[in-house]
Amino acid sequence: MTIKVGERLPDARFKTKSDEGVSEISSDALFKGKKVVLFAVPGAFTPTCSMNHLPGYLENRDAILAKGVDSIVVVAVNDPHVMGAWAKATNGEGKIQYLSDGNATFTKDVGLEIDLGAGNMGVRSKRYSMLIEDGVVKQLNIEESPGQTVTSSAATILEQL
Repeated sequence: MTIKVGERLPDARFKTKSDEGVSEISSDALFKGKKVVLFAVPGAFTPTCSMNHLPGYLENRDAILAKGVDSIVVVAVNDPHVMGAWAKATNGEGKIQYLSDGNATFTKDVGLEIDLGAGNMGVRSKRYSMLIEDGVVKQLNIEESPGQTVTSSAATILEQL
């Protein structure tokens, strides 16, 4: 069942990659007492994610943070090494957090998985964005198609802030 506005995010563990190596970060560390914009993509380095979705958040980072948001995070069902390489390749290091949900555990727990096996990608995340306050979903924007970046865009989040 898909998480809804007003519901609390489940406990989760994400992986992140930096020059120091791979580390784990909990949902509490990410969301407790904070206002966070989270957006999810079907896959790092995929065309729509890299050319349309992620750039909007990087370009609008300062405007989003100026609205009282503590951090912006992107989640994908990719391993932490891929997410770390994507952060470097997109010049996003230190601007937003690139989080790995490698086994789609969080993605499945919030009911936002999609089977892209026909495209040889397996189970991935639907494309969406959320505004989260102290671990509670305040806005949820799910794309109808993984190839679209309208409903889940940075522009939409900015309007909702």
